[in-house]
Amino acid sequence: MSARGMLSVVGTAVGGLIGWTGEAAPAADPAAVRDLFAQLGMAVGEGDEALAFAVRRFQARVGLDTDGVAGPRTVHLLARYAKEAGELRRFEYAA
Repeated sequence: MSARGMLSVVGTAVGGLIGWTGEAAPAADPAAVRDLFAQLGMAVGEGDEALAFAVRRFQARVGLDTDGVAGPRTVHLLARYAKEAGELRRFEYAA
């Protein structure tokens, strides 16, 4: 992931923590969002529609409004679950 993509994800996720609402918050970089899905083990097809579909699926699963936009709350949860998934994989390999 590029430094720009990482900053986009971090900035959007922090916005989710501080309570940004969908109107003022920027969406995360699509490449960064795809990378988070990959860290979760979810393959996302090519194109914007495939990414929006994956975002809607994730949003429905975690109880967010299913608008298909990777805004602050969505990215915050994606990043959190991706981190937890990585920690679980490390735990499994250590056992």
